Amino acid sequence: MKILTANRLSDGEAVWYAADGTWAEAIDLAETVADKLGESRLEAIGKAAYDNDEVVDVNLIDVVVADGVIRPTRLREVIRAAGPTNRTDLGKQARPSARHA
Repeated sequence: MKILTANRLSDGEAVWYAADGTWAEAIDLAETVADKLGESRLEAIGKAAYDNDEVVDVNLIDVVVADGVIRPTRLREVIRAAGPTNRTDLGKQARPSARHA
C-alpha cells in the first residue's frame, strides 16, 4: 500500500494527502492506495499541489495498515509522522490528537 506525503510550503509541516481532498497533518488520515491506478492518481494530485506552490518534497511512500493503523515502512517516514526521536514531548507525537506514535 502507498500514501502521498509532502511538506506544506507555508510552514514546512509534514503532511499527507487525505481522502477528503486536503493535506492532513496526521498520517492516520492519509488516503491509502493499493494499485498502479491509485498511485498514478495520487502522483497527479501531488504534482498539481507542487505546481500550485502548496507543498514540496512530494513522495509516494510504502505503508502497512494493521488494525486500521497506517505505519510507514521506512524509518525516515516513521520519524516524520511522529516527531523527534529524542523528545517525545515535541512534534506530532506530543499533540493531544495523536492516536499513536
